[in-house]
Amino acid sequence: MQNAVILINTEKGQVKAVAERLADVEGISEVYSTCGRYDLVAIARTRDFESLAELVTERLNAVEGISDTETLNALQVHSRHDLETMFSLGF
Repeated sequence: MQNAVILINTEKGQVKAVAERLADVEGISEVYSTCGRYDLVAIARTRDFESLAELVTERLNAVEGISDTETLNALQVHSRHDLETMFSLGF
């Protein structure tokens, strides 16, 4: 499995519309609107690197309203969230 964080800037006034379009793109699991340097952050989860490459170079290019992207390919996951959920006593 390949995971990536995609940082996205949109054309003026297009944040919500682009976020909604991205949420429908196969391979995008979550889209967050943000404050700061980037308008949106999308989380990509694909079966392999080739699928990620297709997502970034083809499917995202087809989304109207995106002006710029930066893709950060995840190498390792460092999270306690799953472990805490698995071993939670439900308090």
